Amino acid sequence: MFGANLKHLCRDAPSISALCRDLGINRTQFNRYLSGESFPRPDVLHRICTFFDVDARILLEPVEQIATTSGFVMQHPELAGFLGPEVTQIGQELLPDGFYRFIRRSFMDQQKFVEALVYVYRLGDFCFVRGHEAREAMSRVGLPESPRGREFGGFFFRQDRGVAAIVARRGATSGSFTFLHRVPSLENRTWTGFTARITHESENSHRMARIVWEHLGRGMSGALKVGRSAGFRTFSQLSESDQALLRPDKPFA
Repeated sequence: MFGANLKHLCRDAPSISALCRDLGINRTQFNRYLSGESFPRPDVLHRICTFFDVDARILLEPVEQIATTSGFVMQHPELAGFLGPEVTQIGQELLPDGFYRFIRRSFMDQQKFVEALVYVYRLGDFCFVRGHEAREAMSRVGLPESPRGREFGGFFFRQDRGVAAIVARRGATSGSFTFLHRVPSLENRTWTGFTARITHESENSHRMARIVWEHLGRGMSGALKVGRSAGFRTFSQLSESDQALLRPDKPFA
């Protein structure tokens, strides 16, 4: 069982050699664990469990069952039928992996629009998103401009006619809820919807805005171009398709 669980946990590693280096375990000995020929000492087992965020039950129980009770909250049996595996497994046809350019109205300045870059990827049965807030947007509200301070991450789950994401910066210092559905035209690579900030009401800012996502593919050239130019835009600087989808002159309902 331990060997099978270890193989399951290693499935997304770039290479076994790199994983062994990260764990500080001899490759030959690690192969013995994988084949079931040997079991790790308690200190090595603790190192493996800490690295993969599991517990010692991986010696006796299938890791998939452990994850449903002590891992990702949306896989907990208490939520079965509401937010279980049937909604967290998102096919590539709904939202393909790769880089996306997103643009929405600024929450702090209604005359500006924020453009930035995100990356969508799969690990196992889950669909995740990572990205960085535009440096200019962070500086305007006095927040850290370092890459780590601007980084955010989250996960997607299926919704009727689209997908939704819960996203937060490190430590959940801020968060948002985003809903997206695919636009039938526009070369089938555009999504639109809305983003809502998870925060208290304020007279000086807004909490909800329409948003547009454009799939750039998995290559770096388009992503680097968007990443380097991320920041604020005026309405006149938006493309005609972005203007039509964001509809800033129409009340948000």
